[in-house]
Amino acid sequence: MFQNLSDRLAVTFKKLKGHGKLNESNIAESMREVRLALLEADVNYKAVKDFVARVQERAMGQEVLRSLTPGQQVIKVVHQELVLLMGGEAKALDLNGRPPLVFMLAGLQGSGKTTSCAKLALALQKRGRRPLLVAADLRRPAAVEQLRKLGEQIKAPVHSGPADSSPLEVCLSSLRRAALEEADVIILDTAGRLQLDEPLMDELAQIKDRLKPQEILLVADAMTGQEAVNVAEAFHRRLGLTGVLLSKMEGDARGGAALSIKAVVGVPIKLMGMGEKLEALEVFHPDRVVSRILGMGDVLTLVEKASQEYDQRQSEDLARKLANDSFTLEDFRGQLQQMKKLGSLESVLQLLPGMGKLKTLKNFTPDEKELTRTEAIINSMTGTERANADIINASRRRRIAAGAGVGIADVNKLLKNFQQARKTMKALAKLGPKKGMRRLLGGF
Repeated sequence: MFQNLSDRLAVTFKKLKGHGKLNESNIAESMREVRLALLEADVNYKAVKDFVARVQERAMGQEVLRSLTPGQQVIKVVHQELVLLMGGEAKALDLNGRPPLVFMLAGLQGSGKTTSCAKLALALQKRGRRPLLVAADLRRPAAVEQLRKLGEQIKAPVHSGPADSSPLEVCLSSLRRAALEEADVIILDTAGRLQLDEPLMDELAQIKDRLKPQEILLVADAMTGQEAVNVAEAFHRRLGLTGVLLSKMEGDARGGAALSIKAVVGVPIKLMGMGEKLEALEVFHPDRVVSRILGMGDVLTLVEKASQEYDQRQSEDLARKLANDSFTLEDFRGQLQQMKKLGSLESVLQLLPGMGKLKTLKNFTPDEKELTRTEAIINSMTGTERANADIINASRRRRIAAGAGVGIADVNKLLKNFQQARKTMKALAKLGPKKGMRRLLGGF
């Protein structure tokens, strides 16, 4: 995410930190490079102009020029101004009011609207809500069936109408279905078009007037850059958007839409889609997104992801097993399965400070297949073997390899790595949580 922009800014800031003392000339040069980087990222021209002017004015202040680390101070200013550019603080969904609350999702075809409806429903389920999905997109072939299948995956009811129903009729009848299902949030998957037109806007305006949605969210494709901003402006003029859900953020190497929408349209980005999985929906935190752009990672999001998947009892049980050297391959398999729920390895690594630089310098790409292969090898073992890896002799290794469809060398490698990891984790556990974490992170 934002890799191109991150790389350009990293080069600029490296030059900036190389100056022992800053003056008007080298600050102006750095700001020119920042401006070019943002324009190449497809950020709105006026937003870039205003942003660079604010940063340059603050960078020329005495607080920066007299600092012992002026380069770092300029980066701090850039960080603060980028956060403000994207809205400052995270804007939560409005879940207050008498149920059922109506959330209306709008957008053009191909923006990921139907999938985003299911992602939003799943996120609300995790917060204890009971969502009802409404298939009001009667224009796109198979849209209703797609929503039904997504609803089955997350065990959420899906409402649709007779073949001759209008979108407005489907939405109105969903109010009665919500009462039957005891749903407290109704999520409307409305129709889209390949491009903006009056019939589409009239249809959406009617639904808005009759159902009075609590939230009107535009689903916009992040990778379309300035086009997403133009679409947001058009929808906001007719519907009065309450927020934007940026889809496909994980594939947006530039960041033009994310950096422009709030500044140009005045509507906050509330959510962002970060992958194809239905769990891949995150709250849009401007400060965390800026930290990712500037290569500072996003540890808070990583911690939140982990806390959603790991409960206190599991954590305490794991700590006890590590301390007692009773960590088994069965436990290891459980940890692999939990880790996969956090997302792809690459998406997790991007949240760690400095990992962006590591990937650039070493052309590092995590191998997702390695996790799958490891899990297949462990699944091929008997329960006794998973509980006691020491009994796995040569004949057992041949059987395990054949069952997993891998070579004996792969089994040997897994067992060697497991034994080494168990020794390392046992040593870290003896140091205690604080010292152990410091040692794990490199001794500082």
